[in-house]
Amino acid sequence: MNGQIQPNVIYGMYSGLALLMDVYTPNEPNGYGVLFISGSGWSAPLGFGSKPLKQSGQEQVYAVPLTDAGYTTFVINHRVSPRFQYPDPIIDAQRAVRHIRHNADDYGIRPDRIGAVGGSSGGHLVLMLGCLPAPGDSESGDPLMGESGNVQCVVARAAPSNFLIDDQASERFLGCREPRDGDTLSEEYGIHRDASPINHVTSASPPTLLIHGEKDDIVDPNQSVVMHEALKAAGVPTDHVVIPGGGHGARFSGATEPVVDYVGRAISWMDQHLKAR
Repeated sequence: MNGQIQPNVIYGMYSGLALLMDVYTPNEPNGYGVLFISGSGWSAPLGFGSKPLKQSGQEQVYAVPLTDAGYTTFVINHRVSPRFQYPDPIIDAQRAVRHIRHNADDYGIRPDRIGAVGGSSGGHLVLMLGCLPAPGDSESGDPLMGESGNVQCVVARAAPSNFLIDDQASERFLGCREPRDGDTLSEEYGIHRDASPINHVTSASPPTLLIHGEKDDIVDPNQSVVMHEALKAAGVPTDHVVIPGGGHGARFSGATEPVVDYVGRAISWMDQHLKAR
């Protein structure tokens, strides 16, 4: 990697629990920052010796090339199930963006142009960072909360976008059962609806690239299809890349053709849409 890693930067504290990020600083920075969130099913093992989310190995696939391309890249841990559930990981991801924005001068990046890349559950979180409004609160006593928690460009791989049509996270992440058919008034329905990025898409949502393996058996490829359609309908710049034969993992195992340079596509998307404005 053409850069340095500053490990274990604290971006927040939760009841004594430190929320950590590793900061990847390129040797030749381009002045833009990108947040990266690994996929984990919103869960991770807890305990001494357990490998943190920010060292899942997925950072080698995305964060290192982003850094080599000049982007200051922030790879985070977030609170995980079963101990923590919705909306805690979303709050943490927003907190990370607020920290990056508040300290943008120190990181040498533009505070108004921050991107986000994530896969699987991390893809869900970066979609929420793009679509779910997270304005700053100038009345808050916490200086970070005065910053926006939203990002301006998104790349999401194999991301759940609509829990109402394909629920694989109720007990683990959402903390409730799947709503019964036709049950639109229950608390469970409201949670599934509100946790779905597709239900927060507006014309103000950021440019979003969706990447999905054709044979993904963990997150239905249709999740990216419907999100792509919703973004297009709202007039949001978007693209949808399907990896022929590709499975769920970060490297799309099982692909039947030479894998599309999906990391290159992600970097090009940032070059085109994060730098452009």
